[in-house]
Amino acid sequence: MGRGRVELKRIENKINRQVTFSKRRNGLLKKAYELSVLCDAEIALIIFSGRGKLFEFGSAEISKTIERYHSYCYASQDYAVDDQETQVHYQEISRLNAKYESLQRSHRHLLGEDLGQLSVKELQQLERQLESSLSQARQRRTQLMLNHMDELQNKKVQLEEINTQLKKKLEAEASCCLRTINEGPWTSNASMIAADPFSFHLQPNTFPTLQFGSQSQHSAPPEAANPGNSVGDDNYMLNWAL
Repeated sequence: MGRGRVELKRIENKINRQVTFSKRRNGLLKKAYELSVLCDAEIALIIFSGRGKLFEFGSAEISKTIERYHSYCYASQDYAVDDQETQVHYQEISRLNAKYESLQRSHRHLLGEDLGQLSVKELQQLERQLESSLSQARQRRTQLMLNHMDELQNKKVQLEEINTQLKKKLEAEASCCLRTINEGPWTSNASMIAADPFSFHLQPNTFPTLQFGSQSQHSAPPEAANPGNSVGDDNYMLNWAL
């Protein structure tokens, strides 16, 4: 007769449980060794008994196998995270593409293109939007013009102030020049000439006279005709020197 099916549950009898553990443990270690040899597989088997006793088998070093296991698990997690990030990026790209297409469609509608697919309600909404945009553009233009007018007005005031300062400076310089002319040494002669220009005449002996040649060629005064008169000689020498 064949063996019946064993019910998989905890063996209550302590001795039977210990015997079953020893038999199945040895069979598991044997199967692990055979699998590693036949299939060239890297196997690490770790068993703890009910009392906490350790049994292990490794086709290579168990520590290296465990490190390889951890690196594989972390890589799998990274791949899962990358897949999630890729999916999120794809959704974000899809959303941005849809928004871009909507903006392009709205732009064409504002330019008066592709209006055949719009309903009456959408056309009325588009009309209100255009009127609002036109009103805002006009307000902005008016504000800029007012600002420009204020700037021009400020420049006008500044130029008027500069012009006033220059006028005052020129008047001060002109009054200074007139005061200098009035206080000069020629003021008396200038005033006399201005009062009676025909009364001005040169006084005698104002300018020296030069005499050239001998005394006989010129009409000399009576004192100069007398050769014995020393005063005439002195006047002659003086006139010659001058």
